[in-house]
Amino acid sequence: MAEITASMVKELRERTGAGMMECKNALVQAKGDMAQAEDIIAKTSQGKAAKKASRTAAEGRIVVAISPTAIAMVEINCETDFVGKDDSFVQFCQQVANGALANHVKEMPALLEIKLESGNTIEDARKSLIARLGENIQIRRLVELSAEKKSNHGILRAQ
Repeated sequence: MAEITASMVKELRERTGAGMMECKNALVQAKGDMAQAEDIIAKTSQGKAAKKASRTAAEGRIVVAISPTAIAMVEINCETDFVGKDDSFVQFCQQVANGALANHVKEMPALLEIKLESGNTIEDARKSLIARLGENIQIRRLVELSAEKKSNHGILRAQ
């Protein structure tokens, strides 16, 4: 068995956002193989997300992303106001709104498949955040309003 070092645990934690003990256990189970340990953490994250899905998520945020011609608004819910104020939750919410605006998404299934800068889909990032924060997180609603110039007087109308 390969020796599991603190630097290996730290690297896996940075890659996945999982807790230190979860990272260490995954590395032990994977016998030091970083890629296999990431897969183990991904599988356990999905299980955690499934267990938490039945819990009520009534707190959260409505996030807005704005461009010169459109606005996207996304409602993302969590279980407590503490998580609603957490930096990683706030960052995730803004990434979802930015992704919705950039891809002109109007339906939830398409939104969940958008790739973020990290390379993960929004759905994968949501499940990872659930595992990290320990709460049910749901993307509840999405709307995009686009504006179109209708006259030479600069009047814009929402469509």
